[in-house]
This record gives sequence, structure tokens and C-alpha cells, in this order.
Amino acid sequence: MTSLPHVPAERLTELLARMPKAELHIHIEGSLEPELIFAMAQRNGVAIPYASVEELRRAYAFTNLQSFLDIYYAGASVLLTERDFFDMAWAYLEKARADNVVHAEIFFDPQTHTARGVAMETVIGGLHRACEQARAQLGIDASLILCFLRHLSEAEAFETLEQALPWRDTFVGVGLDSSEVGHPPEKFARVFARCRELGLHLVAHAGEEGPPEYVWTALDLLKVERVDHGVQSSKDARLMRRLAQDRIPLTVCPLSNLKLCVFPRLEDHNIRQLLEAGLAVTVNSDDPAYFGGYVNDNYLQTAAATGLSAAQAWQLANNSFEASFVDAAQKRRWRDELDAVFASLA
Repeated sequence: MTSLPHVPAERLTELLARMPKAELHIHIEGSLEPELIFAMAQRNGVAIPYASVEELRRAYAFTNLQSFLDIYYAGASVLLTERDFFDMAWAYLEKARADNVVHAEIFFDPQTHTARGVAMETVIGGLHRACEQARAQLGIDASLILCFLRHLSEAEAFETLEQALPWRDTFVGVGLDSSEVGHPPEKFARVFARCRELGLHLVAHAGEEGPPEYVWTALDLLKVERVDHGVQSSKDARLMRRLAQDRIPLTVCPLSNLKLCVFPRLEDHNIRQLLEAGLAVTVNSDDPAYFGGYVNDNYLQTAAATGLSAAQAWQLANNSFEASFVDAAQKRRWRDELDAVFASLA
């Protein structure tokens, strides 16, 4: 749409909720709500160190990324069967559809599970079945991105890749997540080169807690197509120009950044600065069960805190389609749907 219709300010909340959007930064293990953790623990006979759902929720007071990851991995310990992985993904996909997510590219961490003796086939089988069923029953397109845990070695990443290759047709790309500081992207340069040879899309977490230099090396050494988070890029003017010029998408997660103390207040988030500098910023939920909101919560709270306009909301949603790993024709169809929602609320 070359010129957006004017959407009255009082309808911005409705617009944010109704507009179609893609979610490109969602860790499926981070969508595991406490109620489901307890249900699976009981189903599988797994002991967890919390007496109730309420006690577990009270533990979600994080001071940094590592304090979150400690609880994140404890929660994932209840995932043992293909049914568990299906149920977890299906619960997320139902919430995503309610938020008018039309496309989701879902991160999963196989090493979190294979280290506990869960077979790769079990992990991928449950997640893939949920994605297939969501297309048929929910009308939401979903694909998988296999992530390597950066606090582990590159040799272990290579081993994980080889274990996953029999199911190569079930995931579209690879990513890099877990503890960022002290684990620069170049640690995984060779495994990413191998994934590029295999025709996989490449993304990586960089510039969440780590410095702008991590974003540079993710781009130049890993040759990623998207940067996950990337909010520290604003500290480097030359990097900002590079990201804008090359239209390298940033999958920004505002409520996650708030919960993990990347920004002291949501009002202090730099998402508007990134947008106004011409970067291909997107809004995502990261680990919604732990960070207080799914994707619409991120749009709504961020808009209220930072004063995002309707035009910027359109840009964020359109960026999410532009940044997705789907064909151009599908991106155009979603943008047409986006334009239709804007026109209906003008």
C-alpha cells in the first residue's frame, strides 16, 4: 500500500490485535506454560523443584539471561515423549492463531533434550506434526528452525546437525541461542558454513546482551540472513547503516528485553529508534510463558509505552512478512491482508 489510510488513534489497539503478522523469534520450549509443565511432570513421573503452579510463576523474577535460562532448562525437563512436544507446540500455535499470526518460524533446542536421552526423532516428530496439523486445522503456516546452544562446543553442534539430517525436510534453517556473553558467533563459523552448503537458512542471536561486535561477526562470519534481537546495534552507527542498507531483519522481543533487564523500562526500549533509522525491525515474543506475553501483548504494550503510530505498526507487520523464509507471492498475499485490515479500520 503506497499511502496508508488514516487509522484513528482510538482504534490502534484494535488494529494491533487484528492485523495479520508473522512471528519469527519464538523458542517453543519457552512457550511451555507452568500449567502444562505440571501436567507433563505428572504424566511422565518427573519431579520438579516447585510445589505449585503459583510457586513456579513466582520464580519468574529474572535479573539477566542466565537467571532465566536456569529455570528454562528445568522446565524443559518434563518433555519426554512425542506427545509432549506436540502438545507444547499445539498450545503455542493455538495462541498464535488467536493473535492473528499467519506464519510462525519456530525455534527448537534439540540439545536440551538429546542430552537427557530424548531421541531427535521424538523431538522433531512431535513438533513437525503440530506444524502440519496447524496448517490443516488452524490455517496458520508454521516451520521449524533448529538452534544450536552456544554455551556448548561447535563439535557438539556438528553432532546435533548430523543427528537431525535424516529429518532435514522438516526444518527450514538453523539458529544460535542460549548464553550470549562469552560465546561469540565465530565460535560456530564452521558449522554454519556446513549448514549454508546444505541450503539451510541461517539466523543467530546477537546483540541482546552481547556487544555490537557480535552482530558484525554474525553477519560477516556466520553470514546470517536475520539477526535475532540485535538491539545493541544502536550503539554502533556504522552497524546501523549496514543493517539499514542491506535490509537485514532484526527479530526484536520487547517484553523479553524488559524482563531480562536489557532495558530498565519498556519506555526506554529503542525499537522506535531502530525503525526510524530504516531497519527491518520485527516484533516477537521470544519465550512468552516466561516473559509475560505472546506476540500481541508485545505489540500492545510496546505501542503504549513507546508511542508507536499506526504507520509504524504497519511497517512492523510488513517487515515480519518481508523477513520470513517464504516465497514472494505468499508475502504479497499477507501484505494484501494487512492492507485490508488497515482499510477496514480507517
